[in-house]
Amino acid sequence: MDSTDKLYELVLSSSLDMILSSSRDPLALCDEQLCFRQINLPFTQLTRHLPDALRGKPFLQLTPDGAVGCVEMEQAAQQGRDWQGVMQLRRGDGRLLSARVELKRIAPNLSHSALWLLWLLPPETEQNPTGNIQHDSLTGLPNRALFLDRVDQALIAAARVKKSVALLLIGVDRFVLINDGLGREVGDLVLKEIGQRLSATIRRSDTLARLDGDMFGAVMQIASTGDSVLVAEKILHALGRPIRVDKRDVTISVSIGISIFPEDGGECQRLLSHAESAMRHQKKQGGNHYQFFAAEMNQAAKTRIEMERGIRQALISGEFVVYYQPKVSLGDNAVVGAEALVRWQRPGMGLIPPGDFIPVAEEAGLVGGIGDFVLRRSCQQAAEWLGKGYRPLRISVNVTASQFRDPQLLHKVEQALADSGLPPQYLELEITESMLVGNVEEVIRKLTTFRDMGIHISIDDFGTGYSSLSYLSRFPITTLKIDRAFIQDMVGNPKMAEITNAIIGLSRGLGLEVVAEGAESLEHIDILRGQSCDLVQGFFYSRPLPPDEFERILSRGFLYDNGT
Repeated sequence: MDSTDKLYELVLSSSLDMILSSSRDPLALCDEQLCFRQINLPFTQLTRHLPDALRGKPFLQLTPDGAVGCVEMEQAAQQGRDWQGVMQLRRGDGRLLSARVELKRIAPNLSHSALWLLWLLPPETEQNPTGNIQHDSLTGLPNRALFLDRVDQALIAAARVKKSVALLLIGVDRFVLINDGLGREVGDLVLKEIGQRLSATIRRSDTLARLDGDMFGAVMQIASTGDSVLVAEKILHALGRPIRVDKRDVTISVSIGISIFPEDGGECQRLLSHAESAMRHQKKQGGNHYQFFAAEMNQAAKTRIEMERGIRQALISGEFVVYYQPKVSLGDNAVVGAEALVRWQRPGMGLIPPGDFIPVAEEAGLVGGIGDFVLRRSCQQAAEWLGKGYRPLRISVNVTASQFRDPQLLHKVEQALADSGLPPQYLELEITESMLVGNVEEVIRKLTTFRDMGIHISIDDFGTGYSSLSYLSRFPITTLKIDRAFIQDMVGNPKMAEITNAIIGLSRGLGLEVVAEGAESLEHIDILRGQSCDLVQGFFYSRPLPPDEFERILSRGFLYDNGT
């Protein structure tokens, strides 16, 4: 860090200290993982937590299990955008506190990816740009604070006359793709239209609200659960028509979670939590439908929360490890590369594969931290092997969509290379086809920057997304990985073999290296060798291996089958 950078750090640190110490509002400074770095006196007075007790701990540890808003807040932080919403927090004396939480990204310092300023306000002081403290400024609908009050009133009224109440949480499916692909202005117009269509589906005696982001809520008194089904189906029908924005049609779908009073709970927070569990369950099923809460979802939600807590602890405790699966040249069976694959060595539970924890990490906004670790560790390991005199090896590291959107990605890659001493030509970043859809010029700019550094770019799982080879030719990529589904079906399906042959031929015509993923049998190898495929990755040669076992392969330099 040069003298200018040090001065910048000093000025930023001094400014933040002054803001926290002089403000009468409860403020906290958090790092990129939303772990506390500093809190001021009003924050301590409001939450009853001492600074030393919170320092280094995640903010979301203050929230009760299943609290509404946790997932949205983490996703916003992962995507580098500001967020606000009402949340339940647990004070130091054990009592629950309802507060409006505002999360704002501030100037990133030069030694960390980002800093976040966290501001707590009582819900009743919520203010939006229109000056209305009870309604959302974008849609004009009631906001979360008013909605919670209306839910409480509905429950009291229903209990008096022994009626039922339905609470619906409505989440837009994959809304982040609209924001990222079409821009936030289009996203806001879509949300306004959704609000108008939803308003037309409910009775004047019911309450519809925009809770935060792309989540809406509705509460209504019902005579039977069938009434809530009718409303849910009306909502799905109303939002099934494309939304016209700026002379283009935007197609959306929503997932609806439903909880019923008194069967699913007797108070607002429990009903909200259960409706959210049902909504997220429906999203995992593909969305575009409604789902009633069931007791097993509550258990699933608890399991997910425990998994999320475990992931947070694993990032702190260093429980993640990187395995390496060889990439073998079909010309001479030489090991020329490897894909870095994360595993979780969870105490008392053994080695956990990524399929069991990566989906939870993505939903909780923690996948970026895992990806950063894999990037750093892989560069360190590759540099170590290179320093021992082994054949130069290109290490492939997967980049998730949220990582790719991170404005600090370039800095993180540069830092990983600088810290490890690995030459850039021995690093390959693997991205998926879906990341190329949206702001094409921005994607090209980012990929070109990496290529200018000498880093290789690979398209993973080709054939499962939206792209064609002609479309891919617009991007500065170097490698194409054929999806394992094509490889595994080649033997018994001649048409699939013809498809892989065509992909390999056209790729070579574009000057792209081709990797066949998922080769597990000698028949696969023979077909791919006959098609002049460059590299193969799969169980025929080797499963993913820990570093010490992989190094034994490097010492030989060649593989034939099953790691021999």
